[in-house]
Amino acid sequence: MQYGPAVRRRKLGAELRALRARAGLKSGEAARLVGWHQSKVSRIETGRSGVKPADVERLLDAYEVRDAELRELLVVLAGSDDNGRHHWWHAYRGLLSSAYSDFISLESQASVMRTLENSVVPGLLQTPEYAREVTRAAMGGAPDGEVDALVEVRLARQDVLRSNPPLQLSAVLDEAALRRTVGGPEVMARQLDHLREAAQLPHVRIQVLPFGVGAHVGATGPFVIFSFPSTSDLDVVVLDHLTSSLYLERKEDLQAYSEAFDSLQVHALSPEETLDFIAGAAHGA
Repeated sequence: MQYGPAVRRRKLGAELRALRARAGLKSGEAARLVGWHQSKVSRIETGRSGVKPADVERLLDAYEVRDAELRELLVVLAGSDDNGRHHWWHAYRGLLSSAYSDFISLESQASVMRTLENSVVPGLLQTPEYAREVTRAAMGGAPDGEVDALVEVRLARQDVLRSNPPLQLSAVLDEAALRRTVGGPEVMARQLDHLREAAQLPHVRIQVLPFGVGAHVGATGPFVIFSFPSTSDLDVVVLDHLTSSLYLERKEDLQAYSEAFDSLQVHALSPEETLDFIAGAAHGA
């Protein structure tokens, strides 16, 4: 278990190592092709050192990797796009923690996101007013300008649901997330209406886990599972804490959380039942 940036380096290095092997090259041969010492290739592949996006491009060219989607993903993991331009969240780099920036970079390239939330609506499904109230509570007295900027970031993240192709989002929400009145009845009513609208999108699946289910496998805390379009080797589980995020990359962890999410979906209301449930909660709000 490691924190985000270290996980990203290791995952990037492991994928580059696999691509080198697929190209039939030894590390020394790859180093000669790009004009490096073998030790540099080894450090990159083991995740002991970072790598510039331009250097990732050089390696991918040497390995004759033509898959544009995979190339883009690996360059993003290295930190910026193939022209050296930073991604949108870098404009907030003085505000965002490295773990949060890492989370956004993974979210921006994932093809599938599975998430369990126990107490609040997931960030990708929040209205601006709801997001502001949640952010203000989490930041504990932060200046209004800082809160506003963090809300901007949260709303900008939602573009992944409008991209082409959009992120496939599956969310299981504990009933508490719908019953907790955030920002007052009007804010909560608008948030629940927004949830109903989002739940009807073809790439969004929302299920509510009602109180009647009792204790469940997700009761210990929320989590997110990211899956990627070109390789499952980059899949990762994210556990969010108050001051940091923990990234799990071992196959055993991925399997355990995937099985837990499957179990939660089985015990939760169906998407159709969830729409009715949210409508009832909105009426009560």
